[in-house]
Amino acid sequence: MKEGYFTIPDDPAAVPNVVVSKCRDCGEHFFPKRLVCAKCLSRRLDAVEVPARGTLYSYTWVYMPLFGSMRIEHMDGYGVGQIDLPEGPRVQLPLAGKKDDYRVGISLVGEVEPLREDAGRDVCILRFRPAGSAA
Repeated sequence: MKEGYFTIPDDPAAVPNVVVSKCRDCGEHFFPKRLVCAKCLSRRLDAVEVPARGTLYSYTWVYMPLFGSMRIEHMDGYGVGQIDLPEGPRVQLPLAGKKDDYRVGISLVGEVEPLREDAGRDVCILRFRPAGSAA
């Protein structure tokens, strides 16, 4: 993912933040960031960080390797979920773990996952896992 969509905490056990836009006029939040509020058309938006926590709205399982990943755990496929953040936005991101770990309505928490290396640097993604499960 490009920089500016989520934070990478210094503590690997900490929950990352999702970077969203918040309208100064109506208070609505949006992901990804935008220049104009879709609710009131204001141009007075600020980038704010919200915890990567939410509720699973819907999900599907993709039965092919995760695009760009060189990790063996991704070779059997991966989940993609629509997660409702408490602040309002619905994000669509990869899911960590197995299909049986998920059901609509469960609480999820975000984590940063190194996908591969590129020129000696980790390329990381934000993904979600069930809250309370081991990272």
